[in-house]
Order: sequence, then structure tokens, then C-alpha cells
Amino acid sequence: MAEPKTKYDRQLRIWGDQGQAALEKASICLLNCGPTGSETLKNLVLGGIGSITVIDGSKVELGDLGNNFMVDESSVGQSKAKCVCAFLQELNDAVKAKFIEEYPEALIETNPSFFSQFTLVVATQLVEDSMVKLDRICREANVMLVFARSYGLTGLVRISVKEHTVIESKPDHFLDDLRLNNPWPELRRLAETTDLQVSDPISHKHIPYVIILVKMADEWAKSHGGNLPSTREEKKEFKDLLKARMIALDEDNYKEAIDASFKVFAPRGISSDLQQVINDGCAEVDSSSLDFWIMVAALKEFLAKEGGGEAPLEGSIPDMTSSTEHYVNLQNIYFAKADADFLAIEQRVRNILKKIGRDPNSISKAIIKSFCKNARKLKICRYRLVEEEFNSPILSELQKYLTDEDYSLLFPDCMMAVLLWDSIFCLELSIALLPITIVFPGNLMVRWMRTYLV
Repeated sequence: MAEPKTKYDRQLRIWGDQGQAALEKASICLLNCGPTGSETLKNLVLGGIGSITVIDGSKVELGDLGNNFMVDESSVGQSKAKCVCAFLQELNDAVKAKFIEEYPEALIETNPSFFSQFTLVVATQLVEDSMVKLDRICREANVMLVFARSYGLTGLVRISVKEHTVIESKPDHFLDDLRLNNPWPELRRLAETTDLQVSDPISHKHIPYVIILVKMADEWAKSHGGNLPSTREEKKEFKDLLKARMIALDEDNYKEAIDASFKVFAPRGISSDLQQVINDGCAEVDSSSLDFWIMVAALKEFLAKEGGGEAPLEGSIPDMTSSTEHYVNLQNIYFAKADADFLAIEQRVRNILKKIGRDPNSISKAIIKSFCKNARKLKICRYRLVEEEFNSPILSELQKYLTDEDYSLLFPDCMMAVLLWDSIFCLELSIALLPITIVFPGNLMVRWMRTYLV
């Protein structure tokens, strides 16, 4: 494992061992290896994709030399699929590569079951009729599909999949899971046993802000009928109380408490997005359910019976001004709570698997632990059939993006973020993109496609 970890070190820092393992197990099929398709595969191969299959029945022509870096003058007249495949294999000999000299349209018509062997199909430059047929084929086989077509300086990309579930969504903005607004008994006891009125100025300035906020929130609730600050005036009053407890101007821990006080005001319980996942019909599981939905079913039971309406604790705490003793004690309490929540979810997963007639150990501890850590950020991506979009396009959405004079607003924020990940290709789609075809300049299209798979 030493060589792959060195070889893919930079991307491992982004999506970790699980993401890289998923990438290395993936099998990709490319239909038509023109400039768009070839450039897409190049970035997948450099990232360490498991295997690629290039399908193209055409020969290399002189015109290809000006737009496809994977062919040269010696390639003219030869199979385009063979030349591109050979070039890509040179970039990373760890990737299994093969080619088929056949026109994709013919393969779609005569051998639809061929596509069921792949993780993802990247179809470029297909006509509408072939796109509609391939979309139905891939959906039936639960294979992810990306359509791409370029027209000179413009082009389109369209993702199609019946359902794509995401555990490690990695949203850009998400609150730390500190439960300052709803501390569990152990955290509350730690706060209760900490004296905020300690006379030693050194000790006073090294009480972690988490303990300060839990203790102050508890004091506030006792004098306000059990309620936390909610109005603007109450929030300001709460911050003023924090300032009043400072005995010196250089107490960074109290400044951190004031800056983080909004976490006390956050609503309790789970988000509306997670509630939507919990209420999804797929959470009623049977023997054919995906592992994701079995874990969601376990989470649903946990929320109703053990979690007190809160998702499993993530277990990590941020850096903060604190004495080593205080920080370690606090860290241990968060670790212990997260571990207890994980064990509770794991037991429920095992029970559900047994109940539906599956091996209770068929879902690994590592996957369940990752699910618990990311439970607040679960995502589900579902898309309409391409045929439905052709027949009844969302004209208002298309018009909005096509007529916007500000280029940065041509895409939703999530798509712009993806564009900036220049050479990343993920096997877990971390965000729900709009289920419509988006038109944009072709030089950005390939950069966007690189990010579809971790």
C-alpha cells in the first residue's frame, strides 16, 4: 500500500482512503473518444480509476490532430479507440484499459446488457434518440450516466441516475456538532463542576468556551422558564452576560465564547433536510434495500427511542483556548458520547439486517461509523429521465441561466464549487445538482466532469 499512498497522496488528503478505494474499484465506459471524452478519461486515469473501456468505431483523421491530445500524426488512419486507449494506459499503468472498435449507437441497439458491468458510463456526442435509449438502459441497471456534448465553444453536461445516496457529502458550511443548545448529561455535569468564578486569573482564562457556554446557557434557562435566548434583544443580553464574566481584556476563551454564542441559539433536533431523508419511503426496508437505507432505518429508530431527537454525535471538537487538562477531559466526553451513539446505531443495523434475512455483519463497522459521523449531512440525488426532460423541459429554469448577464450566476453555487476542483474525480457525488441540462462554455465542461465520481 506504500506506493499507492505516495502516488495519490494529494487526492487522499481530499477524500481519504475510502474515497480512493471506491475510485480504484470503479469501472468506467467511454462512448466516443473525441476531445471531450478523451480529456475526461485522462483525469480519471491520473486519479487512479480501476478500469476504463473506450468504445469508438471511427478512425483518426487529420482534423483530430488539432483538438485531441491523445492522438498524433502516426495515428492517422488507425482506430481512434485503440490510439486513445494506448495513450491513456501510458499515463498510469495501474489502470486496466481496453477498447472496442464499434460505434456506440450500434452497441446501444444490439447489446444493451453490455453497460450493466460498469460503475459509470460517460457518453459524448450522442444524438437525442441514443441518449434516451441509453438513459433507460443505465437506469434499469443502476449505472451512473454522464452525457456530454460540445458544439465548438459551447456544450452541455447532464448527469443521470435513478438514485445516488451520499454519506460523506462534505458541505462547505456546517456548524460544529457541539450540542451547546442541548448538552447530554455527562457534558452538563462537567460544566456544573467547573467554577467560572475561580480567583486565579490564569485558570480563569483557560476554561474552554464550550464549558462557559453550556454553563451560562443553563443559568439563563433557569431564569427564563427553561428557554434559551431567541429574540435579538435576548441574544444581545446573553452576550453581555458573557462579557460581564471577563476579568481581563486578554481572555481569549471568553472572546471565543462570545463569537460562538450563536451555536447556543441554534434550534435543537435534526435539520429539515435530514428529516426528509428519514421520512423517505425507502427507509421502510426489505431484503433488497441498499445498505444506505438500512442505516437510515436504524437512524430513524435511534432518533425515536434513544437519541432524544438528535443525530449521532460526530465526536470531534475544534481547537480552543484551554488548559490541557480541561481540553482532554472535554475531548474524552465527546469521544465517549460519539462511541456510545455509534454502538447504538450499529446494534440497530445488525438487528434490521437479521430481521430482513441478511447477514448481520454484511455492513462493516467502518461504514456504519462513517454514517454516524456524517448523519447530519446525508444527501440523496434523484434525476428525471432524459426523455422526460426532452419532452417537458423546465423552461423557466433554462431561461434564467441562459439569459443571466452575470456569468458567475450561470450555474448554481454547487456547480461553481465543482468547477473549481480542477483535477478531482469523486465516487460519491457530494451535492444535489439541478436535474436539468445546463449549457456553458466548453472549456469548463471537462473540468466540471472530472468531479462527478468521489
